[in-house]
Amino acid sequence: MAAPASCIHLALLCLIIPATIASSQSLRKSPAGASRPTTFFEVDRPLRPPPGSSGRCSTLLLSASFGSTFAKPPATAAYAPPRCLVKAGGHASAISLAVLEWRAACHGTQLNRIFGVWLGGAELLRGSTAAPPPNGIVWSVSKDVTKYASLLAAARKPTTLAVYLGNLVNATLTGAYHANVTLHLYLRRAQPSPPSAPPHTATGPADLIVPVSRAAPQPPNGGGLWFPIRSAADAASARVALPSNTYRAVLELYVSFHGDDESWYINQPGYQNGPFREVTVRVDGVLAGAAWPFPVIYAGGIYPLLWRPVAAIGSFNLPTYDVELTPLLGKLLDGKAHEVAFAVTNAMDVWYVDANLHLWLDPASAATAAGLVSYDAAPAANVTSSQSGDPVDTHYDTAATRRFSAVGWVRSSYGNITTNATQAFGFENTKTFETLDQSTVARAGVVATDDHAVVCYSVQTQLSFPLGWVYEQGRLTVTHGLEETTVAAGPWSAGPPYRSLRTTQSSVVEDEEGGGKSWGVRQTYRYEATDGCYFRNVTSSSYSIVSDQSSEVCLKGASAGVGAVTAALPAVNLP
Repeated sequence: MAAPASCIHLALLCLIIPATIASSQSLRKSPAGASRPTTFFEVDRPLRPPPGSSGRCSTLLLSASFGSTFAKPPATAAYAPPRCLVKAGGHASAISLAVLEWRAACHGTQLNRIFGVWLGGAELLRGSTAAPPPNGIVWSVSKDVTKYASLLAAARKPTTLAVYLGNLVNATLTGAYHANVTLHLYLRRAQPSPPSAPPHTATGPADLIVPVSRAAPQPPNGGGLWFPIRSAADAASARVALPSNTYRAVLELYVSFHGDDESWYINQPGYQNGPFREVTVRVDGVLAGAAWPFPVIYAGGIYPLLWRPVAAIGSFNLPTYDVELTPLLGKLLDGKAHEVAFAVTNAMDVWYVDANLHLWLDPASAATAAGLVSYDAAPAANVTSSQSGDPVDTHYDTAATRRFSAVGWVRSSYGNITTNATQAFGFENTKTFETLDQSTVARAGVVATDDHAVVCYSVQTQLSFPLGWVYEQGRLTVTHGLEETTVAAGPWSAGPPYRSLRTTQSSVVEDEEGGGKSWGVRQTYRYEATDGCYFRNVTSSSYSIVSDQSSEVCLKGASAGVGAVTAALPAVNLP
């Protein structure tokens, strides 16, 4: 039965390889205004400082060029907290909003590349570049990095900012990337209480961020601080020691996929390990949680013309994934270093993974105590696959599910707090010769209660990643989406009690008479939260934006209270 699988894959290559050739030919045809670089962008909401913030102060952290940089050390710069923050007292609590801006340009033909930005070994941003035409491109990314406030304010020892962008310049690929990294800070006008105040923001910025990354990358693995994972049997790990007064711990995962696994979601069962991938986290060998990755489509993915000039969702600013480790603190507070390990189910060469360990500390106690109450996790996800018997219209189906739960207590000066962390995942992928229909759903919950069963904080998040395409009669239509809903409650919670993001792209490329190609994208983006809303509807044709509408007016009901929106978490079929 190997022949049908090979035929399907060859047919897919017939769709993708001509696309790459066609896009290269199209790129040699200058877009409108060819003497000027083309602006590429990813649709996202503007970042607004909260009420009571001062004006913006901006600091250029690094300016660098990336020519032939594969396997070379990252570009680095010394970091010290900006003067405006030092003048305000230097406390992380003085920061109301921190924005990291990546602004870059490239002149000359080049492929899309992955890049990362680290501060003191902790990753702040991972993104993919665009694939520029000869007239060049410019693009920028603005990311909310307020959750790294403790890292941005740390000044007791020298800190290094590192940026890695592996690139190759030769006679064909002539473009070097030139990038500026800038930090924009907004500070609170009225300073809050010092850090010893009660943890009313236990879901806000952590007190300490510990990087779980490579300290000194060496060739041939490249110059990034991420760990390379090259196969399903591969694993990467680092040892970390936690302060003895930790009362909450969350591991933030950075993940990207490249090389043989750049388009893992197009695989069928039995070929290149199929279309299912899972990133697992283990602490001292015990499964601590998982992440089912969003199928990021880079600028060269599926059909390169589709992402010009509107980038695919999440490609310029890749998403991160949180794993709650608080229930497992009982085994981590002994003052010893413990192993945090990463693996990728069904991985092929290569995945880049690292993490930041966010820790909340009890300022009134030298040591907290903790213990595990219950733990329930299967060693592996439940994965099934099948193939229809029709030799003409063969359907390949893959499905997967997983559940995880852990309950643990932590005793600190704030009392005895019990944390219940849960994860549930569902995955479905159906593929034919000309179609793909994939859906990933993830649900994560964290509920912390005191001795009287009163909720201190609760965060419930649901994610959905739909992806599909249809190819018929010279026309390829790709639909791609991200849906995220979060409901938070409790006196220790920070941020809006309710927030929801729904964004969808519909991208089309089709043959024209005479052998050319026409393409366009329509994307809708809707963000709704109890503290504000944003809507944008963008339509492109070739390199031009033909329609761009936006609004910050909330629809009726978008700013409802928590009691009214808890039911807004969509019903999904999970195990």
